[in-house]
Amino acid sequence: MGAPAPPPGLASRTTAPGLSSLPAMDPDPQAGVQVGMRVVRGTDWKWGQQDGGEGGVGTVVELGRHGSPSTPDRTVVVQWDQGTRTNYRAGYQGAHDLLLYDNAQIGVRHPNIICDCCKKHGLRGMRWKCRVCFDYDLCTQCYMHNKHDLTHAFERYETAHSRPVVLSPRQGLPRTPLRGIFQGAKVVRGPDWEWGSQDGGEGKLGRVVDIRGWDVETGRSVASVTWADGTTNVYRVGHKGKVDLKCVGEAAGGFYYKEHLPRLGKPAELQRRVSADGQLLQRGDKVKCLLDTDILRDMQEGHGGWNPRMAEHNSFWVGDVVRVIDDLDTVKRLQAGHGEWTDDMAPALGRVGKVVKVFGDGNLRVAVGGQWWTFSPSCLVAYRPEEDTNLDVAERARENKSSLSVALDKLRAQKSDPERPGRLVVEAALGNVARAVDLLRRHPEQVDSRNQGRTALQVATYLGQVELVRRLLQARAGVDLPDEGGNTALHYAALGNQPEAARVLLSAGCGADAFNCTQSTALHVAVQRGFLEVVQVLCERGCDVNLPDAHADTPLHSAISAGAGASGIVEVLTEMPGINLTATNGQGFTLLHHASLKGHARAVRKILLRARQLVDAKKEDGFTALHLAALNNHREVAQILIQEGRCDVNTRNRKLQSPLHLAVQQGHVGLVPLLVDAGCSVNTEDEEGDTALHVALQRHQLLPLVADRAGGDPGPVQLLSRLQALGLPGSTELTVGAAVACFLALEGADLSYANHRGRTPLDLATEARVLKALQGCAQRFRERQVGVGGGLAAGPRLTRSTPNTVTNLHVAASAPEAAECLVCSELAPLVLFSPCQHRTVCEECARRMKKCIRCQTAPRWRAPPLLLARQGSWWRSCRAATGRWRSASPARSASTATSASCSSAATARARPAAPRLAPAPSAASPSATASRYSCERRARCLFYKEILGPCCLLLAASGPAGPPGAVLT
Repeated sequence: MGAPAPPPGLASRTTAPGLSSLPAMDPDPQAGVQVGMRVVRGTDWKWGQQDGGEGGVGTVVELGRHGSPSTPDRTVVVQWDQGTRTNYRAGYQGAHDLLLYDNAQIGVRHPNIICDCCKKHGLRGMRWKCRVCFDYDLCTQCYMHNKHDLTHAFERYETAHSRPVVLSPRQGLPRTPLRGIFQGAKVVRGPDWEWGSQDGGEGKLGRVVDIRGWDVETGRSVASVTWADGTTNVYRVGHKGKVDLKCVGEAAGGFYYKEHLPRLGKPAELQRRVSADGQLLQRGDKVKCLLDTDILRDMQEGHGGWNPRMAEHNSFWVGDVVRVIDDLDTVKRLQAGHGEWTDDMAPALGRVGKVVKVFGDGNLRVAVGGQWWTFSPSCLVAYRPEEDTNLDVAERARENKSSLSVALDKLRAQKSDPERPGRLVVEAALGNVARAVDLLRRHPEQVDSRNQGRTALQVATYLGQVELVRRLLQARAGVDLPDEGGNTALHYAALGNQPEAARVLLSAGCGADAFNCTQSTALHVAVQRGFLEVVQVLCERGCDVNLPDAHADTPLHSAISAGAGASGIVEVLTEMPGINLTATNGQGFTLLHHASLKGHARAVRKILLRARQLVDAKKEDGFTALHLAALNNHREVAQILIQEGRCDVNTRNRKLQSPLHLAVQQGHVGLVPLLVDAGCSVNTEDEEGDTALHVALQRHQLLPLVADRAGGDPGPVQLLSRLQALGLPGSTELTVGAAVACFLALEGADLSYANHRGRTPLDLATEARVLKALQGCAQRFRERQVGVGGGLAAGPRLTRSTPNTVTNLHVAASAPEAAECLVCSELAPLVLFSPCQHRTVCEECARRMKKCIRCQTAPRWRAPPLLLARQGSWWRSCRAATGRWRSASPARSASTATSASCSSAATARARPAAPRLAPAPSAASPSATASRYSCERRARCLFYKEILGPCCLLLAASGPAGPPGAVLT
């Protein structure tokens, strides 16, 4: 944990017993200026761009004091997110340079106030109360994001005890974008850093994952940062006035109304608080312990003692997803005085639900399985979906099996009373068909009577008593009557795995697509429980296979989540004529995305057979099916997508990551060779300019490759075999990152490719052994290229770095360069277009280009990049070769024409063209003409061999470089 523990005690906030010494106006400990507050430039600002520009955010880190020449009283020192640290006026000389944007960092909280938009309880920071609507409050984030009616006037409360300040309506007022250390920002260690090498070393870049509060003490005061090596820690951004981070790549933090923020240094007027009996606390007051656990434990000695459970703290708000603990005895004990316990609550034990209401006494109303129960918060634990990715389906599939068993047992235990209403349900539970039929004959009006909340038809269907089901239907039983959970008889047939009973109900005209309280049809239930025969019956009778449940999952989504055990169901559903293969669930996953995420190879294959056009479809975040397979190490799925789906292996997501980036990032060494062999570019860069080689060297540096082999993963063994076959130099005892990096270097990854921070893979290789291995692998790649192609290998890409203050703020990731001409797909794209700087076509195709085919920009010039970068050496070669060519040409006119052509081409730095020889005089003899054209051909061959040939070899080794001037073609 990067951030420090809270200080040992909060003595400054303790209050003397009694209130006799308090003044009429209570001093608010959170009023006035305090370190940790987050600020923006104010109305009296005159300091240029010290804050990084309008909207830049900073933190108050020091308060002025009397006698200080640099920071006198009523001034503050602000640490701006972008790195500047300067003092400003906060009332000094009557000027206010700053506005207070957020004071949650100093612990300001309105304990009993709920934001009516985001529903957060215990509103942190400033409170914004509507003056038009009754009891309507917003937090700062919702207020600044234009929630609620913009024509309504609001009041601003700076603290829980300050008097409100009346504000004008927001409609028509300008909003300023907020920039700084927010989610998504790129950061390095800052001025108050004291956490050693947690960031990987000086200058290492991290990305802010989220902004959160420090325990219950402060809000939005720390940032969770993931560093380049994959580690994540929490660091101070205002907590106790400390700033551990410096922003080098700003992120958007929303907006703010400049006219509605308070001026820093102008304290809010406080409300009067009167105590009738002079007591500090009264019965019914809500309190909060602000002490550290160790301090509280010591102070409890002699004052009630200490119980370890006193350190536990569960805080749930409306909308939180929770799990009910499954210990029946414990729940019964904890429910005493907190909603109490009833046996009907038993099905909720161990299940996942959602908080729908928070009562004043702390109890919670929780929705579980379509029913609402009141629970003590002690009976609930926070539900974390990452604990089990398939838990959602498992929870839905466990539809009241225990409650059904309990209900049946209770029915069978009931005393025999033929005349008792509901006896028909008992006979159905006991399987007494004859008695049930007799009861129907004598009391036909009781055909739909209920017992334990269920009808006889529902019970008979669940138990598979087909003959009784037919008799009940003949007696006109309600075929679509729901139970308390919304389940019809067809749902019960699916729950009990009774395909024949389901067929009888469907023949009787029951609602095939009826929903229960969880928005599940009978088909959903059968799929979730894995009952293939029921699924087949339902599909044969025309059930809608595309209906979504409460989670927007179609039955096929659920079947895929069930894993390999439901492959037969997947087969049935994918062969349905009306199946919608483009349906997305609540998380935005199409069926192909979902199958790739879960690693369901059979589902992937079946979907591709019917809709191969979906293979490159992207989610909102840009992920394709191959991205998901690479991220989750589903090698078989990736093979199917590549070989059978013929997917684009170089497609990129919104972060410009290719599937290779993700496989390397996660250390999936078995997938890396597969992707590279399929044509995945090893030099494609992401939004930070990192290639897969950068990623490999930034991650997995400490994970030995042999550790994976011991775990049964064949990937490391296969990768080592490939490395040895390709000529891996030196020892093979490598880490995962080094092994992947060596493999990429052997496959042509550029060791000198600089990212947006100007770092090359060679800069990231910290160990001499790894550096030497990488250089050896790169050399072997060049040797293989020369051996195979007879020419030079691709040389280092020419790079130009930009200062961090510019690059990390404004430079976007460049588009990937094509590996081949986008027109003919035969030659390398050697021509550089200006002003767009795209290199997409070969020299032959470039002659016919009127616009850049990537951006449709008309070029001012186009030129081979190496010709521009190495103009001096090429010019000397051109002059020498031209002299030799001139001596080989018999005609003076031809020589002159060639000289002029070469000279103009060199001067203009354009591609050398074959000389156009002047025609011979018409009086020349045929033999002379033949001799002249023979010499002409020899001269042209010499020209291509000695001038154009070397130039093309050099072009192949070149990269993009800025042209020194306009070049005509």
